[in-house]
Amino acid sequence: MSFTLLSSPLQGFTDFRFRNAQNKFFGGIDTFYSPYIRLNGKLEIKNSYHRDLLPENNEGLEVIPQVLTNDADEFLFVAKYVQSLGYKELNWNLGCPYPMVARPKNPPNIAGQKQSALSQIANKSGMGSGLISNPEKINNILHRAHSESDIIVSMKMRLGYENSQEILDVLPILDTYPIKNIAIHARIGKQLYKGGVNLDAFQLCVDNTKHKLYYNGDITSVAKFHEMQQRFPSIDHWMIGRGLISDPFLPSMIKSNTMEYPANKMELFSAFHDTLYAIYSESLSGSAHILLKMYHLWEYFSTTFSNPHKVLKQIKKAQSIRNYEAAVAAIFKNEKI
Repeated sequence: MSFTLLSSPLQGFTDFRFRNAQNKFFGGIDTFYSPYIRLNGKLEIKNSYHRDLLPENNEGLEVIPQVLTNDADEFLFVAKYVQSLGYKELNWNLGCPYPMVARPKNPPNIAGQKQSALSQIANKSGMGSGLISNPEKINNILHRAHSESDIIVSMKMRLGYENSQEILDVLPILDTYPIKNIAIHARIGKQLYKGGVNLDAFQLCVDNTKHKLYYNGDITSVAKFHEMQQRFPSIDHWMIGRGLISDPFLPSMIKSNTMEYPANKMELFSAFHDTLYAIYSESLSGSAHILLKMYHLWEYFSTTFSNPHKVLKQIKKAQSIRNYEAAVAAIFKNEKI
């Protein structure tokens, strides 16, 4: 059975710089989803979002933009914007698990506070996976998206925020719209990335929707991919999220059906790192920002090495650019031995 591999977006990591570098050195990803656009009540596109989606920054890549919102006007604004760049599809994020975004919050009861201010406070939460428990709002946004725009809509969801029943209450509503596909991360929002995926709950989704489903969650090795394939034989689109950052070789190894890394594994990984490091050194201001960015990447990269704890400790100890570069050189040299 043929299949398609997709890069699940991870905010702060899978921007156009990462996408281009991963595709250049490793390949294997058929479609990249961009990290979400979030407007926060203002109908303005940040420069960082614009750079990330510019066609000239994504040449040779298939990229699908994503939006995080609980407001129909924001959805339509972003839809029109991405269409102006030539994109035909917009993915709606109902998956973000982080409490500051997802957890519904009641506006503070402050006497005399204007209703508009209360609405702005409320709109800053209850998005992502926190919106799944609000089928009425989901229905309203989808109705306006399909009646006031010709954008192709796809969705990325969790099973819910509090429990996995939430998505089952939403699927009948989604079935009334021509949604292209629904990618489901088989966890609830409250889990964040802790605990295992709920494969039985994902199967219930497969059994209770007419829409095409994509699977997302804990594809971290070729063996795990084969396990998921056997568990869900009807699924032919697979999203790789954190596993792609931890092991950028993974998609091409899945495509080649091999568990053997290339003989020049560390040389490729080193070149990939150096490319990202050079790009971020140019785009970020100040050594502190550069070091922090690279440290967060190494939180994932380190898991590919024989002693992840030691590797990450060496990166963390490097408090200057010079020390960082020396630490990285030593890490790659030692891994080759």
